Parts: sequence; C-alpha cells; structure tokens
Amino acid sequence: MSNNESVSSSAESIQELDSGLHFDHSFVDQLTGFYVKCQGEKAPSAALVKLNEALAQQLGLKTQNLNDSQLAAMLAGGMQVKGTEGVAQVYAGHQFGNFNPQLGDGRALLLGEVLDTHGERFDIHLKGSGRTAFSRRGDGKAVIGPVLREYLLAEAMYHLQVPTTRALAVVTTGERVMRNQLLPGAVLARVATSHIRVGTFQFFAARGDQESVKRLADYCIERHYPELVDSESPYLALLDKVCQRQALLIAKWMSIGFVHGVMNTDNCTISGETIDYGPCAFLDAYEPQQVFSSIDAQGRYAYDNQPRIGKWNMARFAETLLAFINSDESQAVELATQALERFDDYYYEFWLELMRAKLGLTALSIADAQVSSLQESDTQLITGLLDLMTENKLDYSQLFRALSQTLAGDLSAVKLLFKESQQLKFQAFIDWHQQWRTRIDLEKQTIDDIKISMLGRNPAYIPRNHLVEQVIEAAEQRADYSEFEKLLEALEDPFNERLEFADLTQAAPENFGSYTTFCGT
Repeated sequence: MSNNESVSSSAESIQELDSGLHFDHSFVDQLTGFYVKCQGEKAPSAALVKLNEALAQQLGLKTQNLNDSQLAAMLAGGMQVKGTEGVAQVYAGHQFGNFNPQLGDGRALLLGEVLDTHGERFDIHLKGSGRTAFSRRGDGKAVIGPVLREYLLAEAMYHLQVPTTRALAVVTTGERVMRNQLLPGAVLARVATSHIRVGTFQFFAARGDQESVKRLADYCIERHYPELVDSESPYLALLDKVCQRQALLIAKWMSIGFVHGVMNTDNCTISGETIDYGPCAFLDAYEPQQVFSSIDAQGRYAYDNQPRIGKWNMARFAETLLAFINSDESQAVELATQALERFDDYYYEFWLELMRAKLGLTALSIADAQVSSLQESDTQLITGLLDLMTENKLDYSQLFRALSQTLAGDLSAVKLLFKESQQLKFQAFIDWHQQWRTRIDLEKQTIDDIKISMLGRNPAYIPRNHLVEQVIEAAEQRADYSEFEKLLEALEDPFNERLEFADLTQAAPENFGSYTTFCGT
C-alpha cells in the first residue's frame, strides 16, 4: 500500500476554506504507510442540521469566518479546508472473533488533528463522506438515521462522564442513499483524542512488519501516555495502561446499562474511548444477556459479556507487542499474561466503585480495616439487587433513580416499577432494602447528602431506544428534527430532572417490543 494513492474529489473545483482551526498532522507526518490520502466527495446540496456549538468553540472553530453553506460543505468533506490533509486510516480487526487482515476507513475521512483552546490534541473525523481506498464494494456514504443515533449516543455518553468520541456536527448531503430503501444521505463530524485502534496494531503485526508496530507503539506512548516514555519497560507499561483504560471504560458502560454491540478489535481504541456507535443501545428492563445487534446471533457482545470481551481484545493487543516486551518469547508471554490478569482486578475495582456510588456508598468514609470485608459484602449487596432486577425485569435506570427516593423509608417509587403480577415478589426487595439501609448507616454523610450524591450518579435521562427511534423516524420521514433537539437537550444535562422532559424518563411502551439495531454509519 502506498500512501501516495488517493481517492479524488468529485468536485470540479475545490475552494479552500479558512475555519480558524489550528491543524496539525502528527499521525500523517510520523506514520507514513498507515493511511491513504483521500478527499471527501462533494455533497450535491449540503445543509447543516446540527453544530455542537460548545465543542466547536473549544476546538477553536471560527464559525464567523464561514457562512452556513460553507460550514456545511466543509463538514460534509467535499471542500478543502485550510490546513487539512485528509486521509483514510488502515487497520485490521477481529470481527465477531474472526480475523480480517485488512479493514480501514471505508466511509470515513480524518481531516487532521487540532489543538484546542486548552492545548489538547483531537482528531476531526468525518463519517459518510464518500468512498476511500478501503471501501471495497461499499458506497462510502451514511444516512441520516444512524448519524443522528451516533450524535445522540456520543453526546449522552460524554455527559454521563463516559470516555467517548464526541459529535461535532450533522450535515445532510442532499442526495438519497440506497440501504433497504432510499434514505437521506448525511455525514457525521466527530472528535476523538485519536482513532488508533487495537486493529491498527494488528494490521502490521499480521504482516510481520515489526518496525511499523514499534513506530506505532512509540507514537501512542508519546501522544497518549507520555508518562511512560522513561519507563523501564515502556511497551509492557503501554499494555498495562491500555488494559486499565479499557477496564475503566467497560466498567462505566456496565454501570449505566450500555451495550456497545460490536466490540470488535477495530472498535477498541488505544485511548480508551467509546467509538463507533452502530448496533448499540441502553438497557430498558435489566437483562444480563441482552443483545441488540441484528448480527450477534451467538450473543458474543451481550451486556454481561462485555468485560470478558474487553480482556479478550487486550489479549489480541498484547500479541502485537510481545517482541518488544522481552526478547525472550516465553518471558514476554509470561509478562504479558500477568498484565492481562490485572485487567480483571482493574475492572472489579472500577465496577465496584461505580456501583457503590450509585447506591450512595463510599469506601472513603470507612476505616481501612473494614475495607476488605466491605468489598465482599458490598459486592453481594449489589449483585443481590441486580438479581432482583433480572427476576422482575425492572427498568435499570428507573430503579437506580428511584432508590434515592426510598432513603426516608417510602418505597412507593420503587413499588410502582413492579407490575401487578409481581407484587408478591416485592417482599424480596423490601428485604434487600433493609440490608442496604443497614449498610447506609455505616456512612458518615447525612441522608440528604447521600440522596444528592445518588441523584448525581443515576441519570434521569438516557437515550432510550424508543425515543431514539422516534427521532430517526421523524428525521427520515418528515425531515423533522424537533424531537432530536428535545431529546438532545435533556441528554446534555442527564442528572437534573425537569418537568418539561417528564415523558423522556418513561420506559418503552409495551407495544414497542424487542429492539434490534444495525450497523449503519
């Protein structure tokens, strides 16, 4: 593969726009051979649907330099922006456990990196901007529904304090794109600290190109983990750090009831950010083996499997680094295995801390001598509640939100979540609640402070599946984005309950049925 290959724009002439962004190109400059230069296709009639004004301001985007038409054209990918050097990145990946030696950005374009107003480095990346050298038989396009889904999910995750790519803009292209039917074409502009994946390492490792693997590892250390530069064993330290980041990420997913749906190694970032919101969703009724993806017939990426798959992905990452961890292969394997085993410890510690916080508990207020025994008893308390939720099909987010209302002894908010046929089972919750209140008594905070803390940990608003589908239907069928704007406004402040959004806290209606999602963007 030559980095001099390019996919030309369909535009007859390209106007260079001054966005005010301070572009840099460390990936392109330092990692020749890791990409193909590319220009997005010119949209027939680009129109801006949504710009994330706060994020744009943080990045330094000077919207006053551009009219709406120019801004839409720039974010659709078909007009040259001052300072950009668009590329499609190459990577491989295990997809549902099967290795594909070459994938890459088939409908995505990296415009470049920018240094934001705080000096932090971010990629600006377009999805749906047209064919690239990695498109194979695809058209390189995206349609409005999946683009709006990713915008909502990414921004929801950000405001839920989960590491994630962020949504910068949604642009419609003015063309109709064939999927199962003709749908409005769209492009998503998103932002991440980088788009380097486990699959990026796998691409070169599978070809025996150890020099490129080492260059990539050195680049990742310098860009994401500079504190490891002087480490005695920097590549082992890199593995450990990425394991830690992934363990934290997945613990956060689990704590809010999020199912990624396609945890392939090409969707596993070295930075520890959630990426590629395709067949993803949030739990309604708590079901550990819940699967939302239309193609996950075996439940590989079910909700409860996510920690195991995270560790599996880290094992694939470790395989690419063995030659640099130790020159003795058996010693390298032993050291890497030890690092992978720490993944379980990292995950458990993060998960327990997050779940404790949802229940108003904190180890910080407990004497050190009690911490070890409390870990076991708190874990039993948490899993006991989850078992109750599973047995009674209780809404995950609603239940945790309602718990804060029971601190004063009034259990009616939770009782309402039990169906009439489940009322006899409510006694089991009462028994659990007494155990929880006994544990609460060990805390040094007041009940009012604990309630406030819980409300700040358990969201009132999540992108519920039926609401997301309503947004998509309104956009696809009527070009109506009012429901998108309303849901987005609630998701941008998810812990603060407001009367005007009361309908957005409700579980899906019974006629909504089972929910299936598809890879769309």
